[in-house]
Formats: sequence, structure tokens, C-alpha cells
Amino acid sequence: MPGDSTERVEADQAALSCAACGGHCIFSPLKGKLECTSCGTAHDVVTPEDADAAREFAYDPEAPENDPPELTRERIYQCRNCGGAVLFVGATLSEHCPYCNGPVVLGTGDAGYRTKALIPFRADHGFARRQMRAWVGKRLAAPGSLPALLEDARLAGLYAPFWTFDSHEALRYWAKYTTGTGDKRRTHKTSGALQIAFDDLLMPASPHVTPLIRDGILHDFDPGSLRPFHAGYLAGFAAERHHQSVAQGLAANAPDKKLLIRNRIRHHINKSGVHDIRYQTDTTGIHYRRILLPVWIAHYSYDGKPMKVVVSGIDGRTFGERPFSKWKLAAYAAALSAMAIALGLAWGAGGLL
Repeated sequence: MPGDSTERVEADQAALSCAACGGHCIFSPLKGKLECTSCGTAHDVVTPEDADAAREFAYDPEAPENDPPELTRERIYQCRNCGGAVLFVGATLSEHCPYCNGPVVLGTGDAGYRTKALIPFRADHGFARRQMRAWVGKRLAAPGSLPALLEDARLAGLYAPFWTFDSHEALRYWAKYTTGTGDKRRTHKTSGALQIAFDDLLMPASPHVTPLIRDGILHDFDPGSLRPFHAGYLAGFAAERHHQSVAQGLAANAPDKKLLIRNRIRHHINKSGVHDIRYQTDTTGIHYRRILLPVWIAHYSYDGKPMKVVVSGIDGRTFGERPFSKWKLAAYAAALSAMAIALGLAWGAGGLL
């Protein structure tokens, strides 16, 4: 309802004002508190419902969804390049999209789903920079200019939307596997039943959450770290709201789930050369969460090609796209060839050939 949404937005904005001087506050990952940009006073982010942050919601695919989207009056900015719609809370704004670094423009009211919970940023801007430097230092055959490029790269903090899904799968499967080699190679048929329980299956809730971003977060997720949604956690960062219904979220992530199921079937068969897998499943017990997870994204360009490095806002795990130096690759190849020749000569000189 518009009135209810307006009241929530006004309450959110009031919560970002410093009680000591009335200045703007941003969330400090190091302190885990709101910090005034004027006087430096730190304020707790009060979320009395912490115990309910990890709550899961049941979903019945046969019943109407009881979680409709709502129109918000928060400031939504639309990217002209990738189409991403990002939210900036408080005084901190950006002229660039955190996902692709494209220009953003102020959009109209955004109809989205209310986020249930999030994990606040723990890694601050400085820590993310240090993680990037360490990551660059471990890249073999990287161009000599890469460290300087990343030092100049824009580093944006973003809360990316994710789902967690639980479900129980009662499977019946059919497959083939091979044994032997050459003339003795044989193909066999097999079938069986399998029970799979998926718990907290983490899935992207936006097409803008690329595998690069997802893989930077997947290893860090702990439901026990979730906190109830509060605008204070977003102050100073960008965020993308949830725009998928539960049915849309399940459909968008169906290919990933099918891959996991097929891998479980291969493991259950426990034979080599498993192929031509078919299965039927009865899915029950679906539960979900709508959550936001923190990530730092650095954008840079090498030879005109845009690239990015992502750093988990939880513990600093770092992934990235990187260029290779053709000269260094050639030098490594030459060195390996020289070593192979030297080893061969030494082997022959020793009478071992």
C-alpha cells in the first residue's frame, strides 16, 4: 500500500540521521555500526528481531503466492548499459552501475519484493583493496600494468539479491554407463531411486548476479550470520531489490538445480562413463528466503576490454577476470622447452636412454 510504503521509507531515512548532530550516517563494516560522516559518532543498528532473521518461508506451487510486490518511493537508479536497477540509501550516491560500471539515471518508483534479511558488510573498502592487491600478486603471466590498473579501478560496494531454497526430491532415474575399452567396451543400463534433501541452496535472484559474483559469495554463506533487513546496513552502499516471484526464482535457477541432481545421480550410480541420464522427481517441502549478500566489485579495462574483480564483503574471498601478457606466456613456454631439452640431454648422458 502506498501509505505504508511511504511511512517505512520516512522511518528508514530518519534512522540514518545522527542523533548527536543531525548529520548523515553510513554503515561502518569495521565497527558494525552506523557512523556519522560529520561528527564521527557511532550508533547501533537496532534490529530486535535478530532471532527471526534466518526464518524460512513455505511455498506451495499449487497455491497463490501471498507475498506480492510493492511500489517503493526509494531512489532507484536504472543502468543504461545492462538495465540493472540499483538502490542508494542515504547520502551516498554514484553515477555508475556497480554491476557493469555503466551510467545510471534516476528512475521512477520501483515495484519489488521486500527483502527479508541480509548479511551486513564485514570487509571494508580498505580491506577489499588489500585483498585485490594480494590477488594480483598471485596471477602468473599478468601484464606489468595490471597492479596499477586495479589501483585506479573504481571499487563499489553492493548488496546483491539471492535466494535460499530448501526442498526434498524423491527421484526415480534411468541412465547408462560404460565398462571396458576397445573391443571389450560395453554399454550397460541401470535405474534406481534416490532421495535428495536440498538445504539452503544459494541461488542468484537477478540476471545481473553473474557466476563471477555468485562464486565469490557461495563459499561464505552462513545462515547464522543473517540479520533482519534494516536500511542502516545499506547506508553508503548500493543494493538491488528482489524483483522475482518465488515461482520465477525457482524457474530461473532450475538449470543449476538439474545439474546438481544429475551429479548426485552419477555419484549414486558410482560407475565410470555415466551418461544419458533421465529422471523424474516429486518435489515437496519447498521453503525460501529473500536475502541480500555483500560484495565489492572493481571495474577496470585492459586493451579496451572491460573486466572486473569481485571481493566478498563477508570475508574477502576474491575472484576476478584477468588479462595475460603474451610476452610472459612466450617466455614461460620457452623456459619449459629449455628445461625439457636439458632434462633429456642429462638423461641421455647418464646412459638412461
